[in-house]
Amino acid sequence: PLIANDPLADNTDLYAFRSPDNPNTVTIIANYIPGQLPQGGPNWYTFGENIRYEIHIDNDVSTAGDDIIYRATFTQVNEDPSTFFNIRLGLENLKTTYMLERSIDGGASFQAIVTNGMVPPPNIGERSIEGPVVGLGVASYETLIQQAITTASTGEQVYCGPAEDPFFVDLGAVFDLGNMPRLGEPARDGLAGYNVHSIALQIPISTLQKDGLDVSAATDILDSEFVIGVWASASRPAVRTLQTDGSAPMDMGDWVQVSRLGMPLTNEAVIPIGSKDRWNFLTPYTEDPADFENF
Repeated sequence: PLIANDPLADNTDLYAFRSPDNPNTVTIIANYIPGQLPQGGPNWYTFGENIRYEIHIDNDVSTAGDDIIYRATFTQVNEDPSTFFNIRLGLENLKTTYMLERSIDGGASFQAIVTNGMVPPPNIGERSIEGPVVGLGVASYETLIQQAITTASTGEQVYCGPAEDPFFVDLGAVFDLGNMPRLGEPARDGLAGYNVHSIALQIPISTLQKDGLDVSAATDILDSEFVIGVWASASRPAVRTLQTDGSAPMDMGDWVQVSRLGMPLTNEAVIPIGSKDRWNFLTPYTEDPADFENF
């Protein structure tokens, strides 16, 4: 599919669960950029510019489409273009920051709730991260992770940055004509040791509930008034013009969705090759379920 040639916009997995550390909140994690080698220099992985990364929430069956949308967009700066190192002498290349916006009216309007959010650099190594002169001079890489966790102006906890891919799947067996479980062999985690980039939100349940109710108002775990639907996407401008002088391409035009994900492995293992692009361009509200249900 087309998205295989655009890994920066490629949804890998989506998670949504009641937060074990704070039961009054829901944690939603949208992962992008599959199969990252942690030692992947000199061109390290990070979120792409000119991409809208979005998490969509439907909390009211009486309204059409999304009710809440979180949109993250990223900006990169090279602080020292004279070197091929990603980090040197306290400066960072591909230094990435983001703006997180929120819509609570189905996308009609957006409010910036995080500006200039920090994306941690890759964990290149102790010399680059902890080096007091040659590197960034921080206590540890975990320090950078903690510094990157921020509280939005509307109360959500936010982290955008690299993470080890948590999804366990025996990739070799799945795509070997469904050779699973491997007869007489243990399953292998084909994603162990690889990274993704995560957009992680911890959101108060009262924010997600359509009437602003606290979780204490739920009658039980199946209370239909507290059921939400969650999906994620990535969109790019419709037109890209390549420059002949080596400068950055120009992106313009309407935003076009190029990737989407909800349930795990739907696109990868359920939708056949001939339908993957169409499925990625559609939304849960514009697709005809009959087109895909037979798969």
